[in-house]
Amino acid sequence: MIYQQPACPKYRLPVYDELAQRPGIALTVVYAEEPDLENAASGRPWSLTWPKKDLTLLGQRLTWHGAQWHFASRTHADVLLMTWNTRYLSLVPSLIKARLTGVPTILWGHGYSKAEGRLRRLARVLVARLATCVQVYNHTTAQRLVREGLAAEKVHVALNALDQRPMQEAARAWRGEPGRLESFAHEKGLGAGPVVLFVSRLMDDNKVDLLIDAVAALRSSGRLPTLTAAIVGKGPDEDRLRAHAKAKGVEHAVHFAGAIYDEQNLAPYFLCADVFCYPVNIGLSILHAFGYGLPVVTADSIEAQNPEIEALRPGENGLLYRAGDTDALADALARIIEDRPLRERMSAKALATVTQRFTLKNMVDGMVGAIEYCRRGR
Repeated sequence: MIYQQPACPKYRLPVYDELAQRPGIALTVVYAEEPDLENAASGRPWSLTWPKKDLTLLGQRLTWHGAQWHFASRTHADVLLMTWNTRYLSLVPSLIKARLTGVPTILWGHGYSKAEGRLRRLARVLVARLATCVQVYNHTTAQRLVREGLAAEKVHVALNALDQRPMQEAARAWRGEPGRLESFAHEKGLGAGPVVLFVSRLMDDNKVDLLIDAVAALRSSGRLPTLTAAIVGKGPDEDRLRAHAKAKGVEHAVHFAGAIYDEQNLAPYFLCADVFCYPVNIGLSILHAFGYGLPVVTADSIEAQNPEIEALRPGENGLLYRAGDTDALADALARIIEDRPLRERMSAKALATVTQRFTLKNMVDGMVGAIEYCRRGR
């Protein structure tokens, strides 16, 4: 079983470790090393690096990953999974080669693009028809692909998941020392509360300025006069966001923590927070927040979100607000913060979401389902 991927980020390691342990699967993950990603998979028995080439043609960034072509052969693979990206010049030739050599293929990807037009969507579906089946991250996308013409039995879902063990271990460690957590909150200016948390890259696409606007509105109106925002992460939008907070008069109420990657150092921010807010473009961060039992607030523009938005059930483990509307965002945050019983119910549901449904086991079960479909079809 060959999995060709563009890279192998650290959060994927538990997924591949779990898949490699499944009976009847001899896994090799073939990926290209990225300059800005640590090669965390080095030393894993299933790990194999294979360089890719990027080029620009007519203003478009395109890629040739020779691993796709090389492993499209019965000599190397009984099932070949490839990244489902129409910007890979190697993809279509490799799918055709695989069909000619009798290698079943799986395409794995989002199955949609936030900024795609009709032609690109059509191209994605046409490419998918060359594969034995496709594997996507949520049921909403699977249903859309069936409506667009793919046979239902060819569309498989592997709900994206994070390994929750590091979060649970960090939470237990900090909760086991209440005085330590109180000292942390006081040191970071989060002690008075309430606290709304954002953790991710600081990029314009994430619209963190809307969160700052909502904090300013709730403080100035007197509804939540001591509300504080903790913003964890770095990125190209940081200077603009700092200036925006100052212009809104809330620079003292917005704590920029910088980039933090170690879970033990991230945990106290989650544990001090009352609600997690990702104004738009949310992805795996929703599963991270749910791991600490934090309700999530994000925009109702579902098409602008990543596949993990399927984990959010409005009114149960979080809320959606009207996209781009600062007042609506402020109201959603205040509703969760002011209503303690609601917040506690949402917290329990959030944790249940990632311990019962969006789990590593369920994700890998979905991947195994696609593999077994290919083997039966062959």
